[in-house]
Amino acid sequence: LFRKAADQGIAVAQYNLGQLYRDGVGVPQDDTQAAGWYRKAADQGLPEAQVNLGLLYEHGRGVLRDYAQAVIYFRKGADQGRAPAQNQLGLLYEDGRGVMQDYAQAAAWLRKAADQGYAEGENNLGLLYEDGRGVAQDYAQAAAWMRKAADHGFAGGQYNLGLLYSEGKGVPQDYAKAAELFRLAADQGLEFAQLQLAICYRRGEGVPQDFVQAAVWYRNSAEQGNVTAQHHLALLYRDGAKGFPRDMEQAAVWYRKAADQGDADAQAALGVLYSIGLGVPQSDVDAYYWLYLAAAMKGPNQQKYAANRQLIGSRINAVVEENTQQRANAWLDAHPR
Repeated sequence: LFRKAADQGIAVAQYNLGQLYRDGVGVPQDDTQAAGWYRKAADQGLPEAQVNLGLLYEHGRGVLRDYAQAVIYFRKGADQGRAPAQNQLGLLYEDGRGVMQDYAQAAAWLRKAADQGYAEGENNLGLLYEDGRGVAQDYAQAAAWMRKAADHGFAGGQYNLGLLYSEGKGVPQDYAKAAELFRLAADQGLEFAQLQLAICYRRGEGVPQDFVQAAVWYRNSAEQGNVTAQHHLALLYRDGAKGFPRDMEQAAVWYRKAADQGDADAQAALGVLYSIGLGVPQSDVDAYYWLYLAAAMKGPNQQKYAANRQLIGSRINAVVEENTQQRANAWLDAHPR
């Protein structure tokens, strides 16, 4: 039905057909087809199609990533008053993608979106007020806009307002309110809010101290790939706590996940575990490998990690040491820091 109307040049049908291809509903999922149909509708001036085509250009789906083209289509939608387009255009001005970076323009477009009650725009405008970019720094204004976004159920607004309550910026410091907001965002799956809620439970800030609940929320965030949560969960397993038994095998599992993402402290900790065979089989070669990676990262502990690497290196022969260095250097080449 949509295709027949789309083939007849009806813009709304072209847009709807693009939606079906984008989502894989009733047709095989195909971003290239989606982009083609969005373009037909966008070129007829349909703002919803302009916004969605801009998103495909921004993320490189179905088309080559092209921020300048994204700006063109977002601007078309924004000029027709569509809040999502205004929000995305503001973000591109903020980051300097496809246009010269211009915080004042970012604030102007985000305000247009926010004034329409668009939650993401409200949150993003609040962030500009928090940092003083494109507007005078004003924590009270930041909190006001984030509150609007939070009241609209936007997880980012809930999380960012929670941070302001935690730090007492623009609002009275209130750990209980912060924890409440973090929970609202965490329940929507926002990994950063899950991490902050875990920290609240670990510290007993705004909620009763509960290491089991801390582990639950660390794990929720960690399973989404949050490296800080992975590292914190490893520490909790390493040290144990009231009602939460120590488990070095689990500590090693989560250190490894953080280490694989380039966390130097996790790499060093994993190296130590291999050197003494705690939670993992004892292996000087693996210990050397992980300490080599850790020592390659500039930071306050770099010299300590290098010294530990050298100590372990004295326990393996030169050929094995060279081979391990080559393996580590290959990882570093593939994961530039």
